[in-house]
Amino acid sequence: MTTPPAIVDLKVYLINLDRATERLRRMQARLDALSVPFERVPAVDGRQLSFPLPEFSELSFMLLHGRRRIPAEVGCYLSHVECARRLLASDATHALILEDDVAFQADFAETLKAALDRHAGWDILRLSALNSGPKIPYAPLGNGHSLAIALMREKGAGAYVINRRAAQWFVSRLVPMRLSWDIAFDLEYLYGLRAAYVVPVPVNQRTETVSQIQDDVLAAKLPRWRYLTVLPYRAFLELARAVMRTGRLAGLRLGLLRAT
Repeated sequence: MTTPPAIVDLKVYLINLDRATERLRRMQARLDALSVPFERVPAVDGRQLSFPLPEFSELSFMLLHGRRRIPAEVGCYLSHVECARRLLASDATHALILEDDVAFQADFAETLKAALDRHAGWDILRLSALNSGPKIPYAPLGNGHSLAIALMREKGAGAYVINRRAAQWFVSRLVPMRLSWDIAFDLEYLYGLRAAYVVPVPVNQRTETVSQIQDDVLAAKLPRWRYLTVLPYRAFLELARAVMRTGRLAGLRLGLLRAT
């Protein structure tokens, strides 16, 4: 494994649809208040995509995810992959990737810095969540926050940091799209990567009352019998996640693995 750099050079990418001008205005104000410069990444607009698409596997999506495609969801997925490509094309070591519907806690900057100081212990740093599954702290960051390991799947990809190793995984192994983004990039444990959560999360992902994607989910669901392929796959992922992340947590607690 490549030795992590001693100093973090962080890019900040904000994913934003061209037509979402009000969201951009709000995020500009929030990031300016934190004195955080960022690069806007024009989101891939699902309305403009033509299918079939090489970057999207229709059959795998139906078999593994149990849904028909939602163009906006495909656009969201490809937008996150584009951020990883931009990191790899730069000289930076890490990237903070933000969706345009998040808000920051007052201590966000301080908490992020403390987590980045421990960057040698993770490849993906999750900063937001849409559910509250068990997350077990293993390293204090100060100010009431800790690094933690999640033992169950966590929804949401509103704010997270990746290093170049994770970015390479995004572009080389997560394309074509077979799952929704928040499921796909939560499978790092299957590929030898390490994910950590900051708890309590310093980024709020529940700032919008209307989702640009989720309104179409119910209409995209397939008949229940199609879940004959989905449920065994999901069961495998949940078991593998619990086993592998529990093993990593035990190694950290016993001092066998590096936490910082």
